[in-house]
Amino acid sequence: MNYSVKLDNIPNNILLINLIKIRWLAIFGQLFAILISYYYLEIFIPVFSCFLIIVVSAFVNLFSFFRKKINNYLSDNEAFYFLLFDTLQLGILLYLTGGIYNPFSLLLIAPLIISASYLPIVFSVILSLLSIITVILISYFYIPITWNDSFNVPNVFRYGLSLSLIISLIFIAIYVYLLANSSRNISQALFHTRSVLANQKKLSEIGSLSAAAVHEISTPLNTIFLILNDLRDEKFVRNNSEIKKEIELLKSQAEKCRAILLTLSRNPQNLKDKFFDNTTLSNIIKLNFDKFNNRKIKLEINIIPKGNEPSVFFKDELIYGLGNIIQNAIQHANSIVKADIYWNEAQFKIIINDDGNGFPKEIFDKIGNPYISKNNNGMGLGIFIAKNLIENIGGSIFCKNEKDDGASVEIIIIHDT
Repeated sequence: MNYSVKLDNIPNNILLINLIKIRWLAIFGQLFAILISYYYLEIFIPVFSCFLIIVVSAFVNLFSFFRKKINNYLSDNEAFYFLLFDTLQLGILLYLTGGIYNPFSLLLIAPLIISASYLPIVFSVILSLLSIITVILISYFYIPITWNDSFNVPNVFRYGLSLSLIISLIFIAIYVYLLANSSRNISQALFHTRSVLANQKKLSEIGSLSAAAVHEISTPLNTIFLILNDLRDEKFVRNNSEIKKEIELLKSQAEKCRAILLTLSRNPQNLKDKFFDNTTLSNIIKLNFDKFNNRKIKLEINIIPKGNEPSVFFKDELIYGLGNIIQNAIQHANSIVKADIYWNEAQFKIIINDDGNGFPKEIFDKIGNPYISKNNNGMGLGIFIAKNLIENIGGSIFCKNEKDDGASVEIIIIHDT
């Protein structure tokens, strides 16, 4: 089982109903602001045009509400067009109501924050550029708002306001994207960790069934072998080449069945059946090594101190956490993987070394985080999953590069694990 999976096809988690609710808030807020400005503050604005733009937005929202199930998740493209419409609608309203001098121009940031939080970076960049262009346009082209006590705003104020709004748009977009991207990485990595454990649990159950099948079939198969051997020695069989040929055919087919059963019995998924509740770390390492070693890499295990190695309680987190580390070591080793097992009454310490090129410098600081390296077979995510599995049973993992090349992973496990 390859734990270093690539994370993709994860939904952006934007529910249509959430965007519809936000747009309704914006629509009623815009309507309230227009009415207060015109009738209470006596600010002269093109009320009819403003109402028309707000009504169009309301109809679009109603269309969105009835066209799709409100509990549907939006695709990246659908969410982008939704936010694009809101940006354009607000830009037109700002043009009609004083442009950059309208204090509500800061609301141009809202669609951008949502985009940076949930959508791929390309959509956020496009929306950022559109928002910046909108700010520039409404700084020069707009319908001035007038009231009884009018006053002139200096150009330097207009330029400064435009620049500060553009800087705010860029800063908030970058900051929210980085924050959301980190959160997405963690969520996706945890999602796949749960998937790996669920799949391994299913495989473990299959392994148990295989072990039971091996046990149940082995006895009648051995009986068949005994009968065939007895028949082959009978005089009438020795004198009849046809019968002898048929018996040899039956025996060869029974041998194939025995080989299949032997393969099933050696499957590492049957660890629980072979070792029951307890096993040794060296056995876990050997079986995982045999499972993942498809490159003829050598394994060297040293147990310190020598003698009877104590057993550990069988746990899925321990098996699959160690398995993931061993798999990574095999993938990046040149010829050998070494496993040193230190133990005392309090804890175990396992140091797994390979003779490869070590952890790449560009990802070393990210090891242990949900980092996915396309150029290193998903090493970052694999170690992240192993780290969480081992820590889940009270252990810890430390990674380093050896002076004479090669990567080293140290795993510490409390004895009563």
